[in-house]
Amino acid sequence: MTDPRLSDAVYILPLHTAAEVDPDLEAYLRGLTRHVELVVVDGSPARVFRAHRNRWPRTVRMLHAPTPPPGANGKVVAVNHAVALTTRPVIVVADADVRYGIEELAAAVRLVGTADVVRPQNYFDPLPWHALWDTGRTLVNRVIGSDYPGTLVVRREAFHGHVLRPDVLFENLQTIRMVKALGGTEHRADDLYVARRPCSARHFLRQRVRQAYDSQAQPWRLVAELSLVPLALTVLRDRRRFLGSWLLAMTLAEIGRRRAGGAAVLPATATALAPLWLVERAMTSWLALALRVTGGCPYAGRRVRAAADSTRSLRRALAPTRNLTPTKRSA
Repeated sequence: MTDPRLSDAVYILPLHTAAEVDPDLEAYLRGLTRHVELVVVDGSPARVFRAHRNRWPRTVRMLHAPTPPPGANGKVVAVNHAVALTTRPVIVVADADVRYGIEELAAAVRLVGTADVVRPQNYFDPLPWHALWDTGRTLVNRVIGSDYPGTLVVRREAFHGHVLRPDVLFENLQTIRMVKALGGTEHRADDLYVARRPCSARHFLRQRVRQAYDSQAQPWRLVAELSLVPLALTVLRDRRRFLGSWLLAMTLAEIGRRRAGGAAVLPATATALAPLWLVERAMTSWLALALRVTGGCPYAGRRVRAAADSTRSLRRALAPTRNLTPTKRSA
């Protein structure tokens, strides 16, 4: 039985792919359409768009992505386009690799009754070597705060008619900060686990510096990551310090793995890989800083300088509307 709250939601999927057939995604979309309004904003080549339209159920509402895109971040452009053409009060935005179960989707939508933006927790399924490596990042993030997933659930009226800035890289952080700047609230659903399909190993390797660039939207984190290189150089001089630091990193990762019942879906193997991820981030953070100095991070054929706006700058920019009386949420 479908949770009646899902009738309040629209599921928006920005898509750009060269693959005409993805059986796993097709099966997932077929399942979703039985429970929730589904809108796919497809920026794929014309032949791929036609293949998708011919294979997918007619209950999938397909939109062409705007061309030329009014901004560097195609995902944000697609979301703005879909939001303008839909009306349901709850907006679920998810990458093409996200795989909600219906119970998890309903739970996320229900949480919008108590907050304006909901941030679930992703985990990888299946787990090739690079997904295990990247899970180390997840564990560390769960210790220092919360992880940023490939999906958010937002109450439409929390936007107060504003659109997302389409020329930043860290769109999920930008969305959360904009909602907060407008007076909204966030719920970090660290115990709501939503599966995610891993990318290819080649794509994973290409994304290492790009992901490190996102930390430039969080100055405290950027400073911490940049400091890892001089810290490592100091620790490597003493074997006991090295082993102690390695064990400390694993201990922190294991705390993150067990937090909020995470051990049920986050593998213990990733705990052992967390120190390696920290080594990776120590190096890529400096490479990302070099990109910032030289004009920005390459993305979709452009150089994008901003990872995300600060909360303070958004509050100043949105000051005329941030004090609007919020619409009463359902209980």
